[in-house]
Amino acid sequence: MKNRSELREIIMKVLYQVFILKSANLDYDLDEIIHEQLEVENDFVITVTNGIINKYSDIIKLANKYLIDWSIDRFNYVDQAIICIGIFELKYTDTPSIVAINEAVELAKKYSDDSVVKIVNALLDNIYHSEENNG
Repeated sequence: MKNRSELREIIMKVLYQVFILKSANLDYDLDEIIHEQLEVENDFVITVTNGIINKYSDIIKLANKYLIDWSIDRFNYVDQAIICIGIFELKYTDTPSIVAINEAVELAKKYSDDSVVKIVNALLDNIYHSEENNG
């Protein structure tokens, strides 16, 4: 059984594939992509991945609102996936905010460069302080 950190990494890989397929205007089956990444079906992966796809435009708007002099489409697809996971967990799940932010930062440390790690941390922290505390 995989822990939540490992499951987030799988979600990131699924989203990466989805973003590539969407950018090439290719059809895809989300359940099939998830199944390729998991040995055993997992509700957390299914719920978060589907949630991100369903709330994608809201997540992107929120990211762009708090990215100063930058936009999410300037990030590569891995970084975009990490940001989407962090924002989705902050806004739409009962994951504690500190955990959602920390998990996204840890993914960024593993897959991105230092400047992206700092941006992910600052972005999610700003969203947390501005959105969570002010409703």
